Amino acid sequence: MRIGYVLKRYPRYSETFIVTEILGHEVAGLEIEIFALRPPEDTHFQDVIARVRAPVHYLSAAGLKALDFWGTLERTSQVLPGLWVALQDAQGETVDLVYQAILLAHQVQLKGICHLHAHFATSATSVARLAARFAGVSYTFTAHAKDIFHESVQRDDLRRKLDDAAAVITVSDYNVEYLRQTYDPTAACIQRIYNSLDLERFPYEAPHNRPPRIAAVGRLVEKKGFADLIEACAILADGGAHFSCQIIGVGELEADLEAQIERLGLQAFVELLGPRSQSEVIKHIQAAAVLAAPCVVGHDNNRDGLPTVLLEAMALGTPCVSTDVTGIPEVLHDGETGLRVSQRDPAALAAALKRLLADSALRVRLAEQARRLIEAEFDSRRNTAHLRAIFQAAVKPGIVVPQRGC
Repeated sequence: MRIGYVLKRYPRYSETFIVTEILGHEVAGLEIEIFALRPPEDTHFQDVIARVRAPVHYLSAAGLKALDFWGTLERTSQVLPGLWVALQDAQGETVDLVYQAILLAHQVQLKGICHLHAHFATSATSVARLAARFAGVSYTFTAHAKDIFHESVQRDDLRRKLDDAAAVITVSDYNVEYLRQTYDPTAACIQRIYNSLDLERFPYEAPHNRPPRIAAVGRLVEKKGFADLIEACAILADGGAHFSCQIIGVGELEADLEAQIERLGLQAFVELLGPRSQSEVIKHIQAAAVLAAPCVVGHDNNRDGLPTVLLEAMALGTPCVSTDVTGIPEVLHDGETGLRVSQRDPAALAAALKRLLADSALRVRLAEQARRLIEAEFDSRRNTAHLRAIFQAAVKPGIVVPQRGC
């Protein structure tokens, strides 16, 4: 099979899980073509992106003019005769997304692509849905977090995507249940496939002797809960604890978090490190006594599905403290594979961090059990094989794919 991956932007600094998925397919011999609606806007990129062999095509709609739209439509209709009739399925979509779908449908025909898969149930899936209809192929998509929880989600639009897709994947059992309750019966058979890791890139090291260092990694946005982490660090510092905390990432709240650190007098304890490559992040996590992922549900209802950095730390042998948000309890079993606290509770977060900073035996016990869970549920070889089976079933209806979370 030759599969077209449809993404809003590619590459993106924070979306290593998509790169891992594509690499898993390529190792298995699947041919991939990547289609991005927009060029990258990040200033830093993960080094693992260089391993991707798939060509990248940009479906630009910048500065779109009516002449361009109609000319492209006329040319594409010569190779896709049913295009004019299929355009009725574009009702309610913006002109730029329809134009990008026409461009993509033409590429599907020219390159012999038999299936489209999009990540995030927003514009990328809008384009994949229309292009699949125009070109007469199947499509699937993976729903993550903001694209299903945020207050801006248009339910009728998402319901249409769920209904039209050959299959729908999401990244946690929590998401499966949410989509079932919200969109049933449309979402009755949505499947859960966890974001996965190439475990060879995340070797386990037991956390026996680690400096009292707290690591945190993620975009500097509300749902990551880093303001609560800084408050927790103030509690630790006031209690006389010896520790340091480094936060890797960039985002809209950088200035606010810097101001919070200064206001609390934590310059000697907490540092914002900015962006780092994945190889640097791995070294940083493995040098820490604990990883903090204090996720929260944002005021706009945005939240994490299941933070990839949490999985990475669990694979690497760094014990984790996180919260009870969305799919996190599915992997962070309190007292077994990590420590879990309620969201927006800096005092409880500080207490959990203090336990792991001080107790080497507890760190090792949690880390060992966490690694076993990651090996069982998050190996990219197994999870991408499941996804390829779903693609195969979409291309050749009648194939039965074992479903998880359905």
